[in-house]
Amino acid sequence: MTETKSPKESLVVNTDQVMINDLNNYNTLFGGVLMKKLDNNATLSARRHARAKECVTASTDSIDFLHPIHQTDSVCVESYVSYTGNKSMEIFCKVIAEDMITGERKMAATAFLTFVALDENKKPIKVPEIVPESEEEKFLYESGKERAERRRKRKEHSKELTRMIGLEKPWEKGVEV
Repeated sequence: MTETKSPKESLVVNTDQVMINDLNNYNTLFGGVLMKKLDNNATLSARRHARAKECVTASTDSIDFLHPIHQTDSVCVESYVSYTGNKSMEIFCKVIAEDMITGERKMAATAFLTFVALDENKKPIKVPEIVPESEEEKFLYESGKERAERRRKRKEHSKELTRMIGLEKPWEKGVEV
């Protein structure tokens, strides 16, 4: 019988304050800083689910920035496995900004990342299936197969694209730099 786990078994919650060096010229959190937080959190969720020493990011489907995060906010990233394939795990991340003065909380971003667990020889390993429990988990799980199919098609397109684009340096193609 295949091992199953609840998504909450892979839940990772991390809350940080927003530091001045994390801000862009609009005085909001740099998107890249948030992307790093998402990848770190999602890696821990994947490793917790697979109980593997190494889990690698296979793709980042999307990061939807919904609300700016300001210096007066805390930034809370929650991540968990929302869908599994045979050897891949989709990690759902949500980012909640909380104004530390007023206590107002807003959904700042959502993201889907895909990870693969590796064995000691860097080969992908089978991961446990998930059994969703909450309404949120069920919604994400039920739409997971469709997202997995879109990822597969996008990867095929990326492979085709890499066959069509060149690796030459711009000056080798006569482009002025």
